[in-house]
Amino acid sequence: MAVLGELERLPVSVFSVVMGLTGLALAVRSAGGDLGMGSGAGLAVTLVASVVFVALSALYVIKLMRFRAAVAAEWSHPVKLSFFPTFSISLILLAAAWLPHAPGLARYLILAGSSLQLLLTVVVLSTWLYHTRFEIQHSNPAWFIPVVGNIVMPIPGVQLMSAETSWFFFSVGLVFWILLFALLFYRIIFHTPLAEKLMPTFFIFIAPPAVGFIAYLSLTGSLDPFARVLYYTALFLTLLLLVQLPRFSRIAFSLAWWAYSFPLAAITVASSQMAAHTGLPLFRIIADGLLAFLLLVVGVLVVRTAAATRRHGLALAEG
Repeated sequence: MAVLGELERLPVSVFSVVMGLTGLALAVRSAGGDLGMGSGAGLAVTLVASVVFVALSALYVIKLMRFRAAVAAEWSHPVKLSFFPTFSISLILLAAAWLPHAPGLARYLILAGSSLQLLLTVVVLSTWLYHTRFEIQHSNPAWFIPVVGNIVMPIPGVQLMSAETSWFFFSVGLVFWILLFALLFYRIIFHTPLAEKLMPTFFIFIAPPAVGFIAYLSLTGSLDPFARVLYYTALFLTLLLLVQLPRFSRIAFSLAWWAYSFPLAAITVASSQMAAHTGLPLFRIIADGLLAFLLLVVGVLVVRTAAATRRHGLALAEG
């Protein structure tokens, strides 16, 4: 019964753990060679991410059946609403991770993930358009997830679905990234600062241009000027945030720390692909350094999450 009581407080944002682990799997597969990590290491992380996804999905389904009011409260919350698509994005990322090993499974995953992502994008956008409760201070970088998250789909989608479908998702994600990027910078600069526990979500700023770069290369196969704009924007945002690590290190641990993982994985993969397309050693050095840092970050996150779970149970999310 105690476990059931804890399930009521299990947040939907817990699927950010799956995004982080799957991002690590993709980063290891893309950039791990120089660190002596073969394809087996990427597959091992993919298996771990898949097991975690299945376990968390089962727990959240039980929560949905037993504590519908708690799920409804998350859905109506101006911040927590944005984390529901972490589930659908996890499906798409798992499709990308499984693609070299099990294409049939990857096809089912992306069909489910992209369909659900599109549905959630429409519903969340409609909620934003006709809201009666949101204020400017409710906006935060997690707002990228529901709509800009569509930009992930072409990474596996180019091989698993039609090119036009992939371009559709890419276009939606790209345009709303530009719109929300301007809105969020206005909010951060001219309004009250983000709550401390949400500050790790600043790293989400890295993900749209980094993932956009990877997706654009998947769609076009060429490193053209627009691809370079996406990559260098992501690289600058990474630098901007990494120099502030002392500030982030003082933030109390919560599930929001997992916001560090997937964006770092995305810029790692992007740097590895930049190295492959340009042949310049500098980008390989950047990719190797970022992968080493990502491994350290995910290791810390796993240890801290396990410790928090032992202390606080499934309610660890909100710290």
